[in-house]
Amino acid sequence: MEIIEMKTVTITEKGQIALPRSIRKNENFKEGSKLIVITFDDHVELRPIKKINKNMLVALSSEKVLAKYWNTKGEDKAWKDL
Repeated sequence: MEIIEMKTVTITEKGQIALPRSIRKNENFKEGSKLIVITFDDHVELRPIKKINKNMLVALSSEKVLAKYWNTKGEDKAWKDL
C-alpha cells in the first residue's frame, strides 16, 4: 500500500480528531461521510465505508460490540435446546 500523505492531528478532550482539509479533499470526504475505525495491536486505521464490502461489516465488529446484542436472555432462550 502506497502512502499518499501523512499529517499529524490532535485528539481533543472529547476524543475527537479533525481530518486535515488536504486529506478530506484527496479522499473526497464530505460532511456526513462514514468511516470505520479498526484497531490493531500497533496501529489504528480509518477506512471509508464505501471502500469496504458491506457484507464484511460484521467481521469488523469486535466481540465486545457484538456481545451486547448476543448476550441477552432472548438469545440464551433461543439457543438453549441446540
